[in-house]
Amino acid sequence: MSEIDWGNLSFGYTKTNYNVRTYFRDGKWGSLEVSSEETINIHMAASALHYGQQAFEGLKVFRGKDGKIRVFRWEDNAKRLQNSANGILMEPVPSELFFKAMLKVIKLNEDFIPPYGTGSSLYLRPLLIGSGAQVGVKPATEYLFMIFATPVGPYFKEGFNPVEIQIARDYDRAAPLGTGHLKVGGNYAASLPAGERAHDEGFASILFLDAKTKTHIDEAGPANFFGIKEGKYITPDSGSILPSITNMSLRVIAKELGLSIERRHVMVEELESFDEVGACGTAAVITPIKRIFDRDTKQDYLYCKDGKAGPISTKLYKTLQGIQLGEIEDKHNWNTIID
Repeated sequence: MSEIDWGNLSFGYTKTNYNVRTYFRDGKWGSLEVSSEETINIHMAASALHYGQQAFEGLKVFRGKDGKIRVFRWEDNAKRLQNSANGILMEPVPSELFFKAMLKVIKLNEDFIPPYGTGSSLYLRPLLIGSGAQVGVKPATEYLFMIFATPVGPYFKEGFNPVEIQIARDYDRAAPLGTGHLKVGGNYAASLPAGERAHDEGFASILFLDAKTKTHIDEAGPANFFGIKEGKYITPDSGSILPSITNMSLRVIAKELGLSIERRHVMVEELESFDEVGACGTAAVITPIKRIFDRDTKQDYLYCKDGKAGPISTKLYKTLQGIQLGEIEDKHNWNTIID
């Protein structure tokens, strides 16, 4: 793997050796299949293609300071995939099968786990799709579950440096009582027009407001939003926000650092009162935000006046990364060490 520049990886796809797959047919999951193919054969009437029966996950594998291989909170990813499957009537993947597939794909692609200290990781993408043919609008009877792996760098090219994002009220990511709380492809498809326009206008991402009232903050593009003020870690609580495993972890760490935790509606007007704001998720970990521009009102909310991430965001980021890399004690047993 000497041809890979580990320290300059983007968050993109790099071919690795193998992926693993299994099918749910005739009421049961089959055995795991190992494949070197990067494509899948799928029926043209598959429910994933026509009715959006599709869900996915994202989790990271790290090579620690001690040389050991760690996976961060995989059980929560398995549970979230099960929740997504139940939400759109797919066959849930049992946690035992999820772990078995994950373990196999990690070991088969161990050479692609970036070395410690490079700032990169091996990203796993579990994928569950309705593969059975279905013309009527109803759930499939056959499903494909697979996991592939690819080494990645930071999600935003800026890494752990402050970015600028944009509020756009003329687009919604998800509707109330819809699928916003599930990790399904349709939510991301709905975010593309606003996100691409923001990129074209010089912003790293988009900040979505709630679809019903346009008064409070929903998702920060592909990530959760959080703000820091008055000794508090504040993050939006909404039925249309994906429960972020990174955000869950940061709330625990923030509490241990002495902050109080608030999950509640965060009104747009409150943005001007925060000392620090950021986006968090598996891909980005934490992305500090230096400017939020409201495209409609033309109002600017400015942070990181010295051009650097705030002290609390920095501490949160370094603590979470330290746990993932084996630099800091894993008091909560979040890591699974792969022998």
